Amino acid sequence: MNRIVAVTGGTGFIGKHIIDNLLSRGLSVRALTRISRSDPRCNITWVRGELEDSKSLARFVDGANFVVHCAGQVRGRNEDIFARCNVAGSLRVMQAAKESGSCERFLFMSSLAARYPELSWYANSKYIAEQRLMDMASGISLGIFRPTAVYGPGDKELKPLFSWMLRGILLRLSSVETRLSLIHVSDLAEAVSQWLTTDLSQTHPYELCDGVAGGYNWNRIQEIGASVRNGSVQLVGVPLPLLKLIANISPLASYLVGKEPMLTRSKIRELTHLDWSASNKIVSKHINWSPKIDLEYALRHGLF
Repeated sequence: MNRIVAVTGGTGFIGKHIIDNLLSRGLSVRALTRISRSDPRCNITWVRGELEDSKSLARFVDGANFVVHCAGQVRGRNEDIFARCNVAGSLRVMQAAKESGSCERFLFMSSLAARYPELSWYANSKYIAEQRLMDMASGISLGIFRPTAVYGPGDKELKPLFSWMLRGILLRLSSVETRLSLIHVSDLAEAVSQWLTTDLSQTHPYELCDGVAGGYNWNRIQEIGASVRNGSVQLVGVPLPLLKLIANISPLASYLVGKEPMLTRSKIRELTHLDWSASNKIVSKHINWSPKIDLEYALRHGLF
């Protein structure tokens, strides 16, 4: 029997890789999209709809065995913007999945930021969504993924940082003591498919990273960059006052171009937090998954 996976956020950076992985495993994919689109690949159907529209969500999940909710708000000028998408939107997807009568598993793509909801509007919205989804998930197996910083082909956030590093300049956005973890998008996509196809009996917020023990610090990233480019890399700290100045200007600049800002005062607290280390031991044990790509391998092979 062909299994159908309904995926939100399929037009985004992470969602595209998740869909590719699902299709490679022979699963059928139904993907939500705001605009009509065609796709030459087999076993994928695009359903026009929005997280705000319960009727289109009902069509989207109708007959689907699994739901992967990857869509989310990562930019915003105020807390309500994150709450509307990351909390209310997620609950509407879950409600549609429950009412469909066909959904067996629901995977919510959260974030490691949810570990510290006090840091930012984004982190708090992901944490609240996790709690609310657990409250209403009776009858459906719920999975919660908390990936750390995700990078890879199609990423627009970390790619400039790595590109400049391979030219010899690494911009340090937080303290030298900060512990960072990373995960390549292909490893994350593989973990999604593995979770869907592995027998599980419990809901657990799983941290996901590339498996480097203790994560990275800025000096280690600098060393990796120097090794890959076979030349020196200058580590340049960005002063906190400058980050705050940019954060003050960013909302106005974003408004003028019709976009939500990425850097806000709320986001700075998240960026400058000292501990973004993570461990994937629990998820690896539960779904028999292990990451294959660390930062040095990705940079050497152009996988970013």
